[in-house]
Amino acid sequence: MTASVLTRPRTAAAEPANRPRRRLRPGRPIPFGAAIGPLLLLAVWALGSATGWLDPRTLSAPWTVVTTAGDLIADGRLPANLAVSAQRAALGLGIGTVIGTVLAVVAGLSRWGEAVVDGPIQIKRAVPALALVPLLILWLGIGEQMKVTTIALGVFVPVYIHTHNGLRSIDSRYVELGESLRLRRTAFLRRIVLPGALPGFLLGMRFAVVGAWLALVVVEQINSTSGIGYMMDLARQYGQTDVIIVGLVLYGLLGLLSDGAVRLVQRRALSWRRTLAD
Repeated sequence: MTASVLTRPRTAAAEPANRPRRRLRPGRPIPFGAAIGPLLLLAVWALGSATGWLDPRTLSAPWTVVTTAGDLIADGRLPANLAVSAQRAALGLGIGTVIGTVLAVVAGLSRWGEAVVDGPIQIKRAVPALALVPLLILWLGIGEQMKVTTIALGVFVPVYIHTHNGLRSIDSRYVELGESLRLRRTAFLRRIVLPGALPGFLLGMRFAVVGAWLALVVVEQINSTSGIGYMMDLARQYGQTDVIIVGLVLYGLLGLLSDGAVRLVQRRALSWRRTLAD
């Protein structure tokens, strides 16, 4: 008996009380940590251009891109095209978000709604929005309607998927509590459904804002006469690599800033949650 006690492995309860607790969290947030990765990428780009590793005919140097961007701003081409692109992206994002949210609520709060809505959307999910561009051109032409529709189709699926998942993940005990308190439908939606679905909706919005810019890149290069994509396509015809890089950097910055804005809203709106990111 004594030998068995001596050879018994030590358990967590037998650890000394004064032993420091092991920290398993990632650590404290790094100030401006989101900018470190892009700045490192910029440094590698600048180093490759300065040492001659990167051919300027293939990839213009960062300082050349900055100079070109200044020239495009000075002659008014960049602000005008940016305004058109932002309008298209915002319109498509707004329409897609409304459609995705409404369909998610219909499917998430009704079995019949889910039976009717969820199947077709899962089929659409398997078909990229950009694969529908040839068909949309036949239906809607090559004008603004086709471009905005393509962006909306790329937006509403992630909003629907994550919002629907958020609705289905609401703890049934809260629903039972609402039924016990005899909450009206509006109060039920405001006090239980909205807080429960908000994390999923905001996650879907992060995918949606990036998807809007991705779709915009493609549709603006289809017989457009304005927009950042049109400016890049025109530069391709004249071999202006620096202008193309300006457009790509601008698309990247717009996507990064859009995602950052949604993450800020997410952090403020869900401040009550304690997660690993905190």
